[in-house]
Amino acid sequence: MSDPVHLVCPHCSATNRVPADRLDGDPVCGRCSKPLHDGHPAPVDENRFEAQIARSDLPVVVDFWAPWCGPCRQMAPAFEQASQQMKTRARFVKVNTDEEEALAARFGIRSIPTLAVFKGGREVARQAGAMPAGALVRWVQSVTG
Repeated sequence: MSDPVHLVCPHCSATNRVPADRLDGDPVCGRCSKPLHDGHPAPVDENRFEAQIARSDLPVVVDFWAPWCGPCRQMAPAFEQASQQMKTRARFVKVNTDEEEALAARFGIRSIPTLAVFKGGREVARQAGAMPAGALVRWVQSVTG
């Protein structure tokens, strides 16, 4: 059995220990029994955001966006595709800056979409503007090793 990886449930925010060699399977949350990674970006509020970046062993890719933003809506399918491609290597979450103004202010979000990567609870990279899925995957891989 390999060393466990801590994954935060996108549904209930419980921290789950999953053996690394079982990440490619379909692990479910020990608390709510929902999938721990289904390949879809999870919308998060401030509390779920904190849980994801502080307790996940996987890098967390955050899309700061707003529903009225044209480039944000155009990039949404690419973000979804990248999330599916990297579901066992990174967590993908979305922060609606209209609903989570405090988070947007805390991270100095001045333009949207803005993408940020967190690793070990700290921001390690940031990119403003929309990206196609392939470029997004390459960018995440380059900043997370």
